Amino acid sequence: MKFIFLIVLIVGVLVYVKLSSSKNIAKNTEKKYNITTQVTTDNSSNILGKTFKSRKSNIQVRGEGIVIKILSDDTEGSRHQRFILKLSTGQTLLIAHNIDLAPRIGSLKRGDKVKFYGEYDWNTKGGVIHWTHHDPKRKHTGGWLKHKDRTYQ
Repeated sequence: MKFIFLIVLIVGVLVYVKLSSSKNIAKNTEKKYNITTQVTTDNSSNILGKTFKSRKSNIQVRGEGIVIKILSDDTEGSRHQRFILKLSTGQTLLIAHNIDLAPRIGSLKRGDKVKFYGEYDWNTKGGVIHWTHHDPKRKHTGGWLKHKDRTYQ
């Protein structure tokens, strides 16, 4: 019985750490930068718009947007390249791309189009997309970023 309790406790801690890490990336970015979000109501079929409005998280999403701001790397824990995309609906998203597991987009600049596939986590600023890379343990759906016909995963 003690062994089962210990396993449940360890799994609980690992889940908590994973969720905290994603939320801390978004929270640190919200504090450091003044990021505003506009969501249009005329495109109700937009999955990201619906997900943002319903405050859902941990959802695999695909989309594309234009880079409107390049942020400094998050170097606490796993390193993440961070930038903000503006979608065609007006919604903004923070992209947190793990550069310990996937290559950095080296030539990224404002105005570039980036396609993405990753996990969406809700926050008040529009949301964050992470897991834009492969999972070396093969337990999570692999994601990617596409920039100028090159895939980063």
